[in-house]
Amino acid sequence: MEETVSPVRVYCEQDLDGCEMVAVANGTAAVYTAKSPERESSNQDAVALLPFGEGSGVLVIADGVGGLPAGSAASAVAIRSIENSLGDAVKEGTDLRGAIITGIEKANEEVAEQGAGAATTLAAVEIQDSTVRPYHVGDSQILLIGQRGKVKLLTRSHSPVGYAVEAGVLDEEQAIHHEQRHVISNAVGSSEMYIEIGSTLEMAPRDTLVVASDGLFDNLHTEEIVEICRKGQLSEAGRRLAGKCRARMVEPEEGQPSKPDDLSFILYRRRPNR
Repeated sequence: MEETVSPVRVYCEQDLDGCEMVAVANGTAAVYTAKSPERESSNQDAVALLPFGEGSGVLVIADGVGGLPAGSAASAVAIRSIENSLGDAVKEGTDLRGAIITGIEKANEEVAEQGAGAATTLAAVEIQDSTVRPYHVGDSQILLIGQRGKVKLLTRSHSPVGYAVEAGVLDEEQAIHHEQRHVISNAVGSSEMYIEIGSTLEMAPRDTLVVASDGLFDNLHTEEIVEICRKGQLSEAGRRLAGKCRARMVEPEEGQPSKPDDLSFILYRRRPNR
């Protein structure tokens, strides 16, 4: 695939046939988003790649909460709020971390004002040269993988099942098949919304960053995602992730997870020698 360059790239209610390759923050991203194979209405996920000066940017995925009204509108509001906050920060000369937090907080207010229970999860990653920092609300997750398969970061899902895994009550195999896996305890649009902010991490040139909605993590085990993404071309990794997820959704394999859902992910690698 040819790499394309865009100052800002936003995907709302879109269905891509394959991954799009985008240059962002001194690196390259493979982007995929598509609605659930069982959904007749539009894709409720929204995706954005937002530059912030030279060598910096933000990768964002918002997943409108399924079953609630205006899920796609809520995810779009979250994306646009962060985009606008970053634009204001550039004009005012304020820092990227503060701009992301402000964007999420404003999104929470705007989504709550929509009423009727509108909500969205959100996962964002701040990239500044060779460092990354995760921010998330809900069960969209962030994964940082070394070339040899080491998991350097995996955010926890803000859900009863996610907390049970963190406490050691459930293992990943039990969690991915749990009947309450879809229940979340934190979302943008809630009066009790909170932002989990991770530590700044150094990203090696061959590391792969994955930002994804739960459509990825509910259909593939972490070790499967790691093995697909840790090496080779990003475009090929994206193709394999999307293909394997869609196959699990449409034709469940015995003993394997299967949850038809909207699917969105961003795979990112920074360029070497930066």
